[in-house]
Order: sequence, then structure tokens, then C-alpha cells
Amino acid sequence: MYLTLTTGYTMTKRRSFSDKVKATVALEALRRGKTAQEIAAKHKIHPRQVTTWKRQAIDGLLGAFSDKV
Repeated sequence: MYLTLTTGYTMTKRRSFSDKVKATVALEALRRGKTAQEIAAKHKIHPRQVTTWKRQAIDGLLGAFSDKV
């Protein structure tokens, strides 16, 4: 006799996004035409992800213009 344990939870793999998608979302967020919620709904991601990618884009720009080599 076999015992099967069913928890009701399914394991899902995390989605990964290309750099192009991240850049597109970050640029939309930087344009200030839409809210993070609107951008997230359009791209089917969490609004916090929009904010994170926007912050990473800003940090990357700051690094691009710094005097450090």
C-alpha cells in the first residue's frame, strides 16, 4: 500500500527575465507617465519588481558617470 501526501501546494519555478525586458520596464518607470502598478499590470509582474529594476537602472547610470574606473 502506498501513501500519498497531498499538501495542496505546487512547486513553481521562478520566472527569469531578459536584460532587455528589465531595461524596457525600468525605462517605462523612469518616464513617469504611468504608475508602478500600471506598468506591472502591463508586463504581468509584481509592482515591487518595477521599483527594484528602476532603482537598479538609476544606480547603473550613476556608476556610468562616476570618476571611478
